[in-house]
Amino acid sequence: MAAANSNSNSNSNSNGNSKPKIVTGSAGYVLEDVPHLTDYIPHLPTYSNPLQDNPAYSVVKQYFVNVDDTVAQKIVVHKNSPRGTHFRRAGPRQRVYFESDAVHACIVTCGGLCPGLNTVIREIVCGLHHMYGVKKVLGIDGGYRGFYARNTVPLTPKVVNDIHKRGGTILGTSRGGHDKSKIVDSIQDRGINQVYIIGGDGTQKGASVIFEEIRRRGLKVAVAGIPKTIDNDIPVIDKSFGFDTAVEEAQRAINAAHVESESIENGIGVVKLMGRYSGFIAMHATLASRDVDCCLIPELPFYLEGPGGLFEYIEKRLKENGHMVLVIAEGAGQDLLSESIQSLDKQDASGNKLLQDVGLWISQKIKDHFSKQNKMVINLKYIDPTYMIRAIPSNASDNVYCTLLAQSAVHGAMAGYTGFTVGPVNGRHSYIPFYVTDY
Repeated sequence: MAAANSNSNSNSNSNGNSKPKIVTGSAGYVLEDVPHLTDYIPHLPTYSNPLQDNPAYSVVKQYFVNVDDTVAQKIVVHKNSPRGTHFRRAGPRQRVYFESDAVHACIVTCGGLCPGLNTVIREIVCGLHHMYGVKKVLGIDGGYRGFYARNTVPLTPKVVNDIHKRGGTILGTSRGGHDKSKIVDSIQDRGINQVYIIGGDGTQKGASVIFEEIRRRGLKVAVAGIPKTIDNDIPVIDKSFGFDTAVEEAQRAINAAHVESESIENGIGVVKLMGRYSGFIAMHATLASRDVDCCLIPELPFYLEGPGGLFEYIEKRLKENGHMVLVIAEGAGQDLLSESIQSLDKQDASGNKLLQDVGLWISQKIKDHFSKQNKMVINLKYIDPTYMIRAIPSNASDNVYCTLLAQSAVHGAMAGYTGFTVGPVNGRHSYIPFYVTDY
């Protein structure tokens, strides 16, 4: 297929971190490959994949993924375009690098809540058990700190059977706690050899650091990440889990705002939705609702006063329609908040910038404007459904998606891949190096 260049995970850069594995081929083909256990532990034995003896899969033809299968990052190209960047295709391999009885896996959830967390946990446990015969799976309680400060939870298919019907995470979560030495010490002491890490930007950066420390120590431990962000703002992958559920639940808040606004003269319904740096939830909920008159997102700046400003538009819609609904993402308009300068350098434990409450701010600004103008009396209702949306169970489509993510991660770890995150690229699930998914 192609020859690998000198960038290999067996080499390290000046920071001690492994270099990206880049494979090049003809016509501008580039594979951003993921690390493998054999990059730093040569001559590892391989075993037949237990799936080939599983009666549930006996009728499936060509079930195993070819070792050379890759997925293109860009599928819209010109006839003379180079083939471009590719990622390794996810799925089961014919040979695996772990014996089922020798696997001791653990799962940890970190960061904020998101619909589908319990489904991912359930399907990792059930995938390991039913597809590969793995019996030893631990849940790490309370995020990264749980590796060295909390108890563990034994996970079996019976324990996780109904958890997908609940919101939140049965393992608990926290932000921060990236003490790599303590975490890897705990992994080593417990005899864990597969680590499944579910979380957002800060969590995946932590996972990358944990992988590097494991590689430095030469441990046969596979580290797999399942990216989580309700905002749907992860580069490369098509969509993040929980997003569909969030958009669906946001409809309830928008519908309530619409009912309130149209039931009174000059009614204005303001709904704040999640979206720290991107407005996907706000935009998709707006498009799905058809009751929204104005949607404000972080990607597009806006202003309040003067021709073409928000106040002018609100007044126009009230005169035309008698009511209006405004949806705003939490990260929109931060530059307009008078207190924003004081909060620019403040971050939470995951490294996310702390935002001012733009929903309350813009609601008060609208009230103040119309109060000063004395042109019309408005009735404004403000709705913030943020934590309602985060805490619900995932819907049907997200449950299916979470299952595919979890099983892809399991297949990758069993095949010896490590230091990767999993997700669909142009509809095909792929293994992506940690550094590519930095938000």
